Amino acid sequence: MILILNCGSQSIKWKLFDDSLNFKKKGKQEVFNFDFKNYQKVLIEELTKIKNDGGRTSIIGHRVVYGGKRFREPIKITGKVLKELERFNKFAPLHNPFNISGIRSAKKIFPEVRQFAVFDTEFFKDLPEEAKTYALPEILRKKYGFLRFGFHGISHEYVAREAAKKLKKPFEKLKIITLHLGGGASICAVKNGKAIDISMGFTPMEGLVMMTRAGDLDPGIIIELSKKFSVQRVNEILNCQSGVKGICGLSDMRKVLREIKRGNKKAKLALDIFIYYIKKYIGAYFTILNGCDVLVFTGAIGSGSGKIRNRICKNLKILQRSKIISIETDEELAIAQKIWKNKNLSPSLSMNARRA
Repeated sequence: MILILNCGSQSIKWKLFDDSLNFKKKGKQEVFNFDFKNYQKVLIEELTKIKNDGGRTSIIGHRVVYGGKRFREPIKITGKVLKELERFNKFAPLHNPFNISGIRSAKKIFPEVRQFAVFDTEFFKDLPEEAKTYALPEILRKKYGFLRFGFHGISHEYVAREAAKKLKKPFEKLKIITLHLGGGASICAVKNGKAIDISMGFTPMEGLVMMTRAGDLDPGIIIELSKKFSVQRVNEILNCQSGVKGICGLSDMRKVLREIKRGNKKAKLALDIFIYYIKKYIGAYFTILNGCDVLVFTGAIGSGSGKIRNRICKNLKILQRSKIISIETDEELAIAQKIWKNKNLSPSLSMNARRA
């Protein structure tokens, strides 16, 4: 059996597949308490339950958000690799610490099982130079590794490929815009099977307005904040207290929609801004793609809320000739497929493996 573990800051998701990548079982635990000890306790309990349910686990795969320049493709996790990955926690504080907690906990419960990391940045490793290069002095870019890494890549690639299947057209011949909307939000431009731009950048903070992250922000604001607060405090403001939450105090889109029904003006403004930035990026990516065959919505909000999809697409005349579809992402299946393919663990990887 293959266990895929997808640990986020507010949830622990897992799926089990057999050796032919057929889905067998899944589970999800919501963990809204940011107390890390509580998170690890829930994680250990969940993994112990999986082990006690029986069935031999031969491989464990993990979603890891940030691996820097060093890690861009699936890799077997060793002690050395794990230590290197921990160095990147500061760049994705809402993701990497939880990803690594999943790895350490899985090693504790399944000490003999091979473990692999699959990275959110892989799909963007070949971005065009003009898309991935920041307009900073070269000496600083090289010294500190400043470039657009992009995130949510596992999801963006998966739904783009699924969209091509639904249209019954070659993935390598389509112009696709994918929108992953959840707690984090990003938009990706895909042309001829390759990602050519992604809204998230050096860290997952850039781009669209998100539930607790501001997205695109004038650097002057950050400079001013850094004069008044510590780096840690600024980081907390930008990652955990901004975005939709910063505008209306809510970080759950379902609650935002309920508050709008009750006449909450701040909630309405938050949603208006959230949608405004998405529309701006759709227009930009339509331009760099020189058209769009299909716009794909995914993520808890993207595929989960028809109301928000309709508001985003309303009056977007540039999409009149584009297909607009919603696809539920399956990062766990995508991770299993990548491990099988890249590690030559199976002679017959099927991209059509049965989904949950």
